[in-house]
Amino acid sequence: MNPAPVETLSVEQLASRVGMTVRTVRFYAGRGLIPPPRREGRNGYYGPDHLARLELVRELQAHGFTLSAIEGYLENIPSDATPEQVALHRTLLAPWMPDLPETVTRPELLKRTGRELSDDDLELLVALGVIEPTPVEDVFQVAPAHLAVGVQFLDVGLPTEAALAARRIITEHGQAMATELTELFRTTVWPHLKSSGQPPEAITTMIERFKPLTIAALVTAYETAVDEAKRETIRRRS
Repeated sequence: MNPAPVETLSVEQLASRVGMTVRTVRFYAGRGLIPPPRREGRNGYYGPDHLARLELVRELQAHGFTLSAIEGYLENIPSDATPEQVALHRTLLAPWMPDLPETVTRPELLKRTGRELSDDDLELLVALGVIEPTPVEDVFQVAPAHLAVGVQFLDVGLPTEAALAARRIITEHGQAMATELTELFRTTVWPHLKSSGQPPEAITTMIERFKPLTIAALVTAYETAVDEAKRETIRRRS
């Protein structure tokens, strides 16, 4: 029986698949971010391994990694890692938010909210973290899942200084939790997954399930803490 044919891509096809220019792909190849192509005469052909590594490079770029940091990250991935194993790293980097920010103009934002938005309204939405200004005037990044809640805060007249203070508190504690959970995953969960002998697909599924469970646990812990804080306040007043 003949072996299944290996997927072969020209450099133009590879660049198209990962949304890069041919020049960029060749530049990354020259820096050693992907292995050399398989040669047939003067033609070079690329396969799933090249595709997986370039998709990882793109994911790292989206997270703000510099080129030198990307090179250092990829150096820690064995050269004989399968495309599925490389994809595991992308799974770990994938955003935990269900919706990625969208870029909208001010008129589009008005249409989304169904109301006029004053400069003070925009300032409150920024303080809440619902929208973020961009370098372009009257163009914003918006978190679609949070926009309706932000509008409700506009309706009740939440003071902007209160929103800013709340955001500072949430950001400070959120960063602390993220740091500790990341360290726990790095030192305990990830080594266990790598030594478990499970196929990469099963590990990917486990990681994807870990995200919503962690978020749900954080929400539950916060709700429980708020309820306890209210009871403690009542006890003190009594």
